[in-house]
Amino acid sequence: MTAFNSFYQQIATNRLSHWLQTLPAQLHQWQSQHLHGEYKHWQKTLDALPSTQPSSIDLSDRVAAGSRDDINEGEFKRIENLLKKLKPWRKGPYHIHDLHIDTEWRSDFKWDRLKPYISDLKDRYVLDIGCGSGYHLWRMRGEGAKFVVGIDPTQLFLMQFKAIQHFIGDDKVNLLPLGVEQLPELKAFDTVFAMGVLYHRRSPIDFLYQLKSQLAKGGELVLETLIVDGDVNTVLVPGERYAKMRNVWFLPSSEAMCAWMERCGFKNVRMVNTDVTALDEQRKTEWIDTESLQDFLDPNDPGKTIEGYPAPKRGIFIANV
Repeated sequence: MTAFNSFYQQIATNRLSHWLQTLPAQLHQWQSQHLHGEYKHWQKTLDALPSTQPSSIDLSDRVAAGSRDDINEGEFKRIENLLKKLKPWRKGPYHIHDLHIDTEWRSDFKWDRLKPYISDLKDRYVLDIGCGSGYHLWRMRGEGAKFVVGIDPTQLFLMQFKAIQHFIGDDKVNLLPLGVEQLPELKAFDTVFAMGVLYHRRSPIDFLYQLKSQLAKGGELVLETLIVDGDVNTVLVPGERYAKMRNVWFLPSSEAMCAWMERCGFKNVRMVNTDVTALDEQRKTEWIDTESLQDFLDPNDPGKTIEGYPAPKRGIFIANV
């Protein structure tokens, strides 16, 4: 399968080589049976992107490739029009030849919150589960990670990642269209990130074990999830929707989250940050064309969701194996 040949070639000679026992067959099945109806149109959009020579790549302070001076006005407009065909852009922002892809989420805010607490990523193998279009993959690489893998089953996110990869061109950063349940027990990554995923899983305990099974001995888990106030026994199980999302299952208190992680065998479990999602971090932009956080909150009480639950509050947890 040509789309992933480069990835296969790379892992054949690194610590992920045992993944080749299952991965090619999975991705072949995905390509032959599970492509989204719009996939061919998205691929045509990618194929139409002009080839450019970015004068600079910045993955340390932001995700940026090139400047406006590297291309002519026609190329700039072409890039803008093509990338807007891949809306909605959820996670970012990105800067491509000074085109600002102003995504719904300011994912750099989250990165700034967690960066002071995580282990140095230099020379590490890193896995990001539920990575969206891959914004944080680039920031991980910018921190010196040796090899970065993201997984996310949403095919539009894969195409958005490929669009950014087209300009950055770093084959040590990869995104695979997989869900966490499709991962074998690799036990090979130094750091595993799982941000904004746990509350979408029907079984958070099974999910924690899946995360643990990806880590090498001594590795670090960085988990960010929605939490609620309360004691070690407090867990919110919302009704049909939470903040208009149908697939939200378990929102634990910070103490309950730590207890779950310890029960699953994680060591040195600690919560390092809490933050109430603000309207400047998640909002409508011209790059999404859909509702955003303001529409999900009670218009008369922003401390509650439209359904009357506590408004989104997020905790970052770190642990080791």
